[in-house]
Amino acid sequence: MASHKPIPAEEVKTEAVSGYPEPFRARIGTGTWRGLGDHFGLTQFGVSYETLGTGAHSSLRHWHTLSDEFIYMIEGELVLRSGDGEFPFLPGMCAGFKAGDKNGHHLVNRSSTEAKFVVIGSRVPGDVPLYPDDDLAVFTTEEGRIAVHND
Repeated sequence: MASHKPIPAEEVKTEAVSGYPEPFRARIGTGTWRGLGDHFGLTQFGVSYETLGTGAHSSLRHWHTLSDEFIYMIEGELVLRSGDGEFPFLPGMCAGFKAGDKNGHHLVNRSSTEAKFVVIGSRVPGDVPLYPDDDLAVFTTEEGRIAVHND
């Protein structure tokens, strides 16, 4: 049974940022994520508290077929890269990405300090993240996550 008492987000167990296979994993850089939603047993949406080191990427540039995604910047300075260009992403700023919108996005830390942000996303069965720059798609199966070429 998940706890209902409030806790500091930084007390939730830290995981490595990248679950990508090589050669993609090496491109992501240093960072961590904390599955806040998982900690509380949430099933309909995910909440992740993420930290990116200097030079790190939040992910490969991607979009989701069925899941919405929302990002809120807490600390530091990042660059939001999307099909629309590159934009400063500073504390207090937010961005949202509707399911099925093929405008791939990710965050890049080009600053000299780490950055912290929160990602909230719906958990829709059958959602497939697609990575337009990297000929990559990730499917979830009974055996776990499987990375494949887009075709």
